[in-house]
Amino acid sequence: MTWTGEWVEARLGVRPAGEGLRDLVGLAVRRNPRRAHLLVSTVLGKHVPTDPALVYGSGLRLGGLVRDLTVEDALVVGYAETATALGHAVADALGGAYYLHSTRRPVPGFATYGGFEEEHSHATSHLLLPADPAELDRDAPLVLVDDELSTGRTVLNTIRALHAVRPRARYVVAALVDLRDDASRAATRALAGELGARIDTVALATGRVELPDGVLEAGRALVAEVERHSAGPVRTGAFPVTRADLAWPEGLPDGGRHGFLPEHRLRLEKELPGMAGRLAASLPGAAARVLVLGFEELMYVPLRLAGAVADLLPGADVRYSTTTRSPVLAVDDPGYAIRTRLVFPAHDGPADGPGERYAYNVDPGRDPARAFDAIVLVVDDVGDTPALADGLLARLRALAPVTLAAVPARRKESL
Repeated sequence: MTWTGEWVEARLGVRPAGEGLRDLVGLAVRRNPRRAHLLVSTVLGKHVPTDPALVYGSGLRLGGLVRDLTVEDALVVGYAETATALGHAVADALGGAYYLHSTRRPVPGFATYGGFEEEHSHATSHLLLPADPAELDRDAPLVLVDDELSTGRTVLNTIRALHAVRPRARYVVAALVDLRDDASRAATRALAGELGARIDTVALATGRVELPDGVLEAGRALVAEVERHSAGPVRTGAFPVTRADLAWPEGLPDGGRHGFLPEHRLRLEKELPGMAGRLAASLPGAAARVLVLGFEELMYVPLRLAGAVADLLPGADVRYSTTTRSPVLAVDDPGYAIRTRLVFPAHDGPADGPGERYAYNVDPGRDPARAFDAIVLVVDDVGDTPALADGLLARLRALAPVTLAAVPARRKESL
């Protein structure tokens, strides 16, 4: 099987090195002036439509590594946008853990607990908006979950900021891949000594990414060259769009943006089969390949719905991924991780203003075997707007019949 990093490795000399690392990531080129490459996870379900059982199972496996450190009664914090579902899965593996993920969406009525900066990101403002700040003040280990550790600066910034608000004795950093160099690992040890706290790190794979000199400039030139020769027509079509009423349970949060408690987890598990049944009933009868597509930070609920739909349709190939803010070059080559790109405007009135959003590897490109027979789009009601209908929905319905399901976003008045 072709490794989905071959194209970038051959042109930019970027090489992941480490046991099992190439099984977990491919490579793409960022459309970002600050970082040339993007590690594209094969088990995260963000940029690559993936078997939901693999995505959820990988998160549970990561959570198992945390649990092996005798960390169970913990507080778990995941990073937006890519690790929101991953953090949920880690919390699930820990049983009774409270979960909160960072967000780029300010929400009226929710006070900011802390903020931090993801230095290499294209959009750096993160907020922690717990409905009950007392949950984060408990005397319990804090587990920070991200999809990858490159330098570790983001998590160290977070630990320093949160420790200033509420000191604690133990932190655990959990990631799918750990790529830190010796200096970054030393920085983690130094911070632990400075704070008088223990900081453990666990990952499914550990290694490094070899970057040749001048890779940033070479990446910019490569993006310009490819985009100069790759402009093509936008697909148009008029497959039907059907709305499905999930009958979302009153009072159940849509995820961890404001905190997700163990009782919320139990209630979601109970309600999943019924909601998945309503989605499955909306699909075309002959749908053999189905995509459940989530929406930016809304990753966990679409993931769990995708898994439950797959259980109901054992003969279908059900995949899961989500839309994203992250701008990445698309190259329709089997040796490249991001083969196609749908571009559409933001549709949830983001606080940082309008901008492009993306759905990767949804369009089959030149390979008809990658086409979906049906697409289920799961958004929260904040993103269920005319801009959605004119943008992303128009792109999706050019590819396949679409089922749209809106989940009520948590609001202060609903608490």
